[in-house]
Amino acid sequence: MKVAKAEHVKSGKEIAREVFLQTLSAIDIGAALERHLDRSGSTICCEGRRFDLKQFERIEAIAYGKASFAMAEAFTSILAPDFEPRGILAVPTHPSHEIPGWKIFVTAHPVPDGNSIAAGHAILDALAKCDEKTLVVFLISGGGSSLVEFPLYPELNLRDFQQLHAVLVACGAPIEEINVIRKHLSATKGGRLAAAAPNSVKLTLGISDVPDGEETALASGPTLPDPTTVADAERVASKYGVMQKMTPPVAAIFREQRLRETPKEGDSIFANSHFDLVLRPHDLRHSAHHACEAAGFACVCDDSTDNWPIEKAADHLLEALSMAQEINPGRRAAVIAVGEVSSPVTGGGLGGRSSAFVLSCVEKIAGTNIAVFSGGTDGVDGNSPAAGAVADGQSLARARALGMDPADFFKRCDAYTFFSRLGDVIITGPTGNNLRDLRILLAN
Repeated sequence: MKVAKAEHVKSGKEIAREVFLQTLSAIDIGAALERHLDRSGSTICCEGRRFDLKQFERIEAIAYGKASFAMAEAFTSILAPDFEPRGILAVPTHPSHEIPGWKIFVTAHPVPDGNSIAAGHAILDALAKCDEKTLVVFLISGGGSSLVEFPLYPELNLRDFQQLHAVLVACGAPIEEINVIRKHLSATKGGRLAAAAPNSVKLTLGISDVPDGEETALASGPTLPDPTTVADAERVASKYGVMQKMTPPVAAIFREQRLRETPKEGDSIFANSHFDLVLRPHDLRHSAHHACEAAGFACVCDDSTDNWPIEKAADHLLEALSMAQEINPGRRAAVIAVGEVSSPVTGGGLGGRSSAFVLSCVEKIAGTNIAVFSGGTDGVDGNSPAAGAVADGQSLARARALGMDPADFFKRCDAYTFFSRLGDVIITGPTGNNLRDLRILLAN
């Protein structure tokens, strides 16, 4: 007589992992770009605007950011075989293959390197040769602020920018404020790439890792009018006390009040410039919500914690999960949050804001049926090789059995090491995409 094999009941951690991976599959760049650029013969239609490619003598394409390779490949495929863009592509990792017609720069993130400067120089050179018979297509995604760089002031060099970026990403400021300073020191940010090809028709297609409505922060807004001012840059530098940490040449520009204003709304350089988002946080949220519902959870979306300190965000989202359970009696409940949390660097460990968020929840959920996941859609969490981490009600007891104190690892910014020892890091490798961070809280 055969004994029926007991069916495996998935844990909250397993379900959270699956929801994340299903979400990543759903936000496919190639499919999204093909939907967005409706091509018929020589005409592409984008958000109601038509561009007849035959009217242009050449198509100059500029792609950079964590999702740039997939965007460049999809764009080239959409135009093939009748049109071949000439392109410059800056990517954070070595691609598996080349794309015909594209010059590729492998550059650094989150701190620029020599290749970042070389890519910026090549882009500015290419744009300087563009005229009214050129269609310039920018394919922009998150991470672009460091992948492409070039100083606006001749006295600045790579070392100045490396120090500047290192200070800014570690000071605890949200990306919106970090970008205020970047825009006023760089020749590739704050609308200045649009200014570099003033007479050309320009189309920017973006994959956004910034809050809805704040697209000027995406890759530091290279082709958009910049709403921030010199006064804003000076205020941010003072607010976070970064002046004394900058190199002397950068500090002198601030001290001597030599910052230059960025191009603003109404400037003629934007007359033939168009901007559209191919994928945005809404698409990430919708896909994750659908995956949770398909797994049998009553799902609530709550993005109100964007840019909140980790502890405050954790408390709020756990409370939201408790409320979701109350209003859905008898059902498993879930809370989805898209965005980022504020995680100042206070130690020399491995990890980023996603694994730090999960680590902050370990003691809060101890002994419960709750699972908490947080991960970056780019597959990278801070300085670790993981996308993020997951924990449940047993994580604290398992950690203590191994002699690990969550508070100690949190203080040392070593969340990756903590979860690696528990076998609860989520490693996807670079995904070639980059929307925002995704947090999933499940009451299983």
